[in-house]
Amino acid sequence: MEQNGIFHAVCPLDCPDQCGLLLHKKDGKLVKVEGDPQHPVTNGHICNKVRNMAERIYDEKRLKYPLKRIGPKGDGKFTRISWAEALSTITSRWKELIKTDGSDSILPYSFYGNMGRLSAEGMDRRFWNRLGASQLDRTICSSAGSVGYKYTMGGSLGIDPEDTIHSKLIIFWGINAASTNMHQVALAQKARKQNGAKIVVIDVHKNQTGRLADWFIPILPGTDSALALGLMHILFSENMVDQGFLEKYTVGHEALREHVLQYDPASVSKMTGVSVDDIYKLARMYGEASPSFIRIGNGPQHHDNGGMFVRTVACLPALTGQWLEKGGGCIKGNSAYLAPNTEYLQRPDLLINKHTRVINMNLLGEALLTLDPPVRSLYVYSSNPAVVAPSSSKVRKGLEREDLFTVVHDLFLTETAKYADIVLPATSSFENTDLYTSYWHHFAQIQQPVIEPYGEAKSNVDVFRQLANGMGFDDPLLQETEVSMIAAALDNPQNPYLEGINYEALVKEQYMKAKVKPMFPGKLPTPSGKIELYSKRMKVDGYPPLPTYIPLENDGEHPYQFVPGPNHNFLNSTFSNNQRHIELEQEPRLHMNRKDATAQGIDDGEMVRVWNNRGECELKVSVGENVLPRVVVTQGLWADTIGGKQLVNSLTPERIADMGGGATFFSGRVSVMKM
Repeated sequence: MEQNGIFHAVCPLDCPDQCGLLLHKKDGKLVKVEGDPQHPVTNGHICNKVRNMAERIYDEKRLKYPLKRIGPKGDGKFTRISWAEALSTITSRWKELIKTDGSDSILPYSFYGNMGRLSAEGMDRRFWNRLGASQLDRTICSSAGSVGYKYTMGGSLGIDPEDTIHSKLIIFWGINAASTNMHQVALAQKARKQNGAKIVVIDVHKNQTGRLADWFIPILPGTDSALALGLMHILFSENMVDQGFLEKYTVGHEALREHVLQYDPASVSKMTGVSVDDIYKLARMYGEASPSFIRIGNGPQHHDNGGMFVRTVACLPALTGQWLEKGGGCIKGNSAYLAPNTEYLQRPDLLINKHTRVINMNLLGEALLTLDPPVRSLYVYSSNPAVVAPSSSKVRKGLEREDLFTVVHDLFLTETAKYADIVLPATSSFENTDLYTSYWHHFAQIQQPVIEPYGEAKSNVDVFRQLANGMGFDDPLLQETEVSMIAAALDNPQNPYLEGINYEALVKEQYMKAKVKPMFPGKLPTPSGKIELYSKRMKVDGYPPLPTYIPLENDGEHPYQFVPGPNHNFLNSTFSNNQRHIELEQEPRLHMNRKDATAQGIDDGEMVRVWNNRGECELKVSVGENVLPRVVVTQGLWADTIGGKQLVNSLTPERIADMGGGATFFSGRVSVMKM
């Protein structure tokens, strides 16, 4: 905690890159954030989001002390109170609710606004288990794809991203990596320069990543699994598969060969909007290039059929034997390599209400409005559901309930916090001690406090310790120190990849690489120990055992498929309240194909109304060829930051995806009309 100097840190954002940082301090304050040039993967390069973090931390709008609501819900009128009053108000109310409505009338709502293991899934989970609150199924981001990938590969295991510099063909499938995984783009560009690698991007929108590709392939939303099956059809029919690999390391390749006969290029072209010629071209590129690498993105898994998409695409590297090549294979995620002892962190054994209900976070609006018995109290941290949750208009209607006691712990008075009864100021990650484990690269990292807490801000860990005291919980596990929790979390006998990584070593080294070995030869954590092209487990679970294209569910008669993807300068709603980031991003736009715009008499730059039965938005239109006809795309969660109607998640369905309880943000339909 020296007043001046340069100190190591970790980017806390929900991003696969998890950059190493250097923080510059002067007179005790953070004055500059830069990348750590010694970090083996991120190499000192960081994005605008993190580069401007000092401005965010000292933003005059940042919360300094606890607040109590004094006006109508949603108006954002509060008065200052002490921590003692805030904690007493919360715990007293909860004690009353437990007596009258039961402990599961209380619902936590959180996600990975801070990716620190302690902040996101440590003391909080212990507290909620001991309280007996309703359990939140945290499935809003990658759960559908994770389940789908697990059916094929057994767990969150891909190749080392550092090896992708050896790839000859790199396919970014459904990921705007330039905005959401920038160091994978840097590795791809290095492979392009060194090996002449070709970069192919498959997406519904020609975004920044699509523009840097050697070949951009536009596709209709939700049809990605059909394209993957069409590629398999050609790979088998033109004998571009590695028969030796299939026989030694997979199960079900004979059945798959027969199954994909129905996915001929002509049929797949009608499903996907990709031409027959392009399907053949892509299949032959993939069949002939080695090593070839697929970066599987989050985008397509946010459809009704998202889990099956990831399950299907994950089969492709097996067909051509790419797992045996350095730089060959795929990455959906790599979190299994750095998996800590989550049972110790979360302590499910503390759960006093063994039959407590589980509420899917994508159904928050429905839970607040229709659940019986009702949710009586909501505690929100590391998330902003009034903006990020599906069917956001319904969520806000639920938050308006006067009988709902809501507490929000955050750095800012977010859109959700404006509906709260009590608002608590949160520390930034640079004010905490925490453990960070990337879900893309193989390095664990440590964060120690670099600056003093801002105002009266407290960390998630500290607040839950104090709430435990207020509730009269005397279990020592609810008062454990951060250092002790990290040390125990890294002691995971179920994960041999963590060998040699411990708290003391991390403090000394700052980042340490998991001891990862090539998957092949070896045994996968699937039932067969092999890549499961045919999955008996899927059949038992009620899914087709072979990769199958399942069209999207009916979402009404609106003519346009609507995809609200991420933008470059926000991360979900984080940074959307910062003027510098708003200026960088300029304004929300609806991307529309020229053919559709002409048919409706809409000119580039005009304002349009976008609506369905769930809500409506008003957006400026960008007319061009960046999306296919009958597809509209917008980027970023602008929410209430610029006024007007830009809450795009008011249009998104709250249906649950095919696997893992995942979200279906990108499976909605809308109408568009010039204003």
